[in-house]
Amino acid sequence: MPSLKGLLFSQYAAEGLNKLLEEMQSQYKPKKGRRFNHGNITYEISRPNLKDNCIEFEISSKIPQDELGSAEDMKTYFEGIKEILFKETPAPVSIEMENIVWDSRRDTEKEREYVKLLYRYPLNDLFDNQEIIKQTEAGSEVKRAASTFTQQGSAVLNMVTQKILDVGRQNLESLINANKAIRAEMAN
Repeated sequence: MPSLKGLLFSQYAAEGLNKLLEEMQSQYKPKKGRRFNHGNITYEISRPNLKDNCIEFEISSKIPQDELGSAEDMKTYFEGIKEILFKETPAPVSIEMENIVWDSRRDTEKEREYVKLLYRYPLNDLFDNQEIIKQTEAGSEVKRAASTFTQQGSAVLNMVTQKILDVGRQNLESLINANKAIRAEMAN
């Protein structure tokens, strides 16, 4: 059974990922659900999941099949993305190539290859006790979190939202940059 801390952090992590999605959909071309399109590549941001005292979420991007000639080229593209992203800090916990068959109306079938990245952040890494103490001792204005009764509790939950927004943005930018680099490399 999840702890109260885990449930609250999961809720506020969801707010951070929702803010990231809104930001990306306003900056780029929005698509259905939790997706957006940038540079003719569709990206998707999952909802967070609480697992083993960690917040997990996935970020994925479509492999531009129409630009690549063969299944071997798609594999090379994926391996290039994988190589770049495993050097990033933080690196994803896993990078998989996933084949999605989309049959939304039962009369069309579209196969799509995706790069799927899983990120995992321990709950205790989502806030900084010293920063909370500084904020509250300095009398900083803290946005009230509905789930708390204290200024410190609100500060922690706001920090969780901001941390997930920041790391999610960083992870997404790394994937966007990796896609740009591999596309340029394979175009030559």
